[in-house]
Amino acid sequence: MRMTFKKPASFFSFLALVVGLGAAVCPGGRAQAQAPAATDQTLVEHGAYVAVLGDCVACHTAQGGRPYAGGLPIASPIGTIYSTNITPDRETGIGGYSYEDFARAVRRGIRRDGKTLYPAMPYPDFAHISDSDMHALYAFFMSGLKPVHAPNRAADISWPLSMRWPLAWWRWIFAPNVQPASASMGSDALADRGAYLVEGPGHCGTCHTPRGMALQQKALSPRDGTAFLAGGQIDNYTANSLRGDGLTGLGSWREEDIVRFLRSGRNQHAAVFGGMADVVFQSTQHMSDADLQAIAHFLKTLPATKSGPAFSYDQAVAKELFVGNVGRRGALTYINNCAACHRTSGNGYDDTFPALANNPVVNAADPSSLLHIVLIGGTIPSTASEPTHFTMPPFGDRLSDQEVADVVTFIRSSWGNQASAVSAEDVAKFRKEIAPSPVKKTL
Repeated sequence: MRMTFKKPASFFSFLALVVGLGAAVCPGGRAQAQAPAATDQTLVEHGAYVAVLGDCVACHTAQGGRPYAGGLPIASPIGTIYSTNITPDRETGIGGYSYEDFARAVRRGIRRDGKTLYPAMPYPDFAHISDSDMHALYAFFMSGLKPVHAPNRAADISWPLSMRWPLAWWRWIFAPNVQPASASMGSDALADRGAYLVEGPGHCGTCHTPRGMALQQKALSPRDGTAFLAGGQIDNYTANSLRGDGLTGLGSWREEDIVRFLRSGRNQHAAVFGGMADVVFQSTQHMSDADLQAIAHFLKTLPATKSGPAFSYDQAVAKELFVGNVGRRGALTYINNCAACHRTSGNGYDDTFPALANNPVVNAADPSSLLHIVLIGGTIPSTASEPTHFTMPPFGDRLSDQEVADVVTFIRSSWGNQASAVSAEDVAKFRKEIAPSPVKKTL
């Protein structure tokens, strides 16, 4: 796995605007259709839940802005794009969209005037959304939200890269016009539901599936091969494999561990951070127990992508640290900065400070996420089931590149963890990659 992804500003880079780059449903085009005057409240409420499944509010709400009114800046290789207003305002939002306009934009990435949308919402995934859910989602946006007059901001992209027509080529190649339906797992109805949620509205593959040269997802479902949910990179983090890989995936997680993680943002193995913390806070904690169980059940049907040893806890380091033996490189830094929360055993404290032993983030081939957390810290969000939240402070100003490299390498090779070493040069390079920016970054 690579530390980050960068491309020169070129025609190819323009085609590479495939990972959450900007507008979702853009106003404008032919004469506006009338929104429904009245809609069944049950349908609106169901649509609100579908919007939760899709975490629509995340990309369409600027910091400090009104929900769904757009304006969130998102960086791309060729400039900054701003998410659009998807409230039912007729002038600046989607108030003039018919159901057919709306469904075509969400599923196919084609706006009302026929031009291809920047794929802010992953329409290759949303193509799977069922007709019933799509109708409910439309009802929610048209009748369940109040219009917000918020003009959309033009993208900061220079010509000729600002031309939209090349995006149609990418859509034709990488966004198949599939029939909206859930995957079939035979007689396992729970796995069917989980597959639908993961592949469709939940669009988990957007972050957790590796991408090809044109930044397309290498697989949109298990039917496309073992690349599906095998891990990816986004925003200088590593999105770990959601398959059955032992050290770097969900091989050692039970279904109930996955449910707990999605509901509360923590379990005995790990805790959320980065973009996944937002997903838990805004989306998965609000899902029904049945849907969380379906997601967990489906994910556990995905086999490992690579063979490797199962985790086996090694007590050697724990015993050394317990008696004050800090002879290993990085051990003293760990004792002084990490052990109070994560313990000399590396097992942390359940539901409070995550274990480092047998942690898939720690064992990932790409150490980006671990470096990110050590350098800038992270916060476990408060959720309904776990109202307390805990913050790990940043150590980037306290520790040198060599100290960070030593302690991260120590963590990645202790208690049975089996990940590669990290150098001071790796840390120095990564510091530059995550330098503060006012713009949300994407791949």
